Amino acid sequence: MAQNMRRMTTPTADPLLSLRDALREFAAARDWDPFHSPKNLAAALSVEAAELLEHYQWSETAADPARVREEVADVLLYLIRLADKLDIDLAAAARDKIALNARKYPVDKARGNARKYTDL
Repeated sequence: MAQNMRRMTTPTADPLLSLRDALREFAAARDWDPFHSPKNLAAALSVEAAELLEHYQWSETAADPARVREEVADVLLYLIRLADKLDIDLAAAARDKIALNARKYPVDKARGNARKYTDL
């Protein structure tokens, strides 16, 4: 039992895994796991992303960088929790997506424009 507790509270070398583990503990302590379905987490993630966008709604710069920081953290935490529930390795998924995007947007065609890959 003590070994399990030590494993749960000792940060891992991977910061995403460490955050995942902290979120697991946080939710378990509050008995929130039943509410953390992928649908609910995806909805919460969308809401938090919208709250982040709200800080830029009428300006190119955020009025309160501290509040933007909190919203960015909320987005990250919900994304990590959703990936955990779906058994997605976020770092591997991100690396795979970068590789896919590199093929879809070759430098010689995509450099300097914002067109979708189908329009290059």
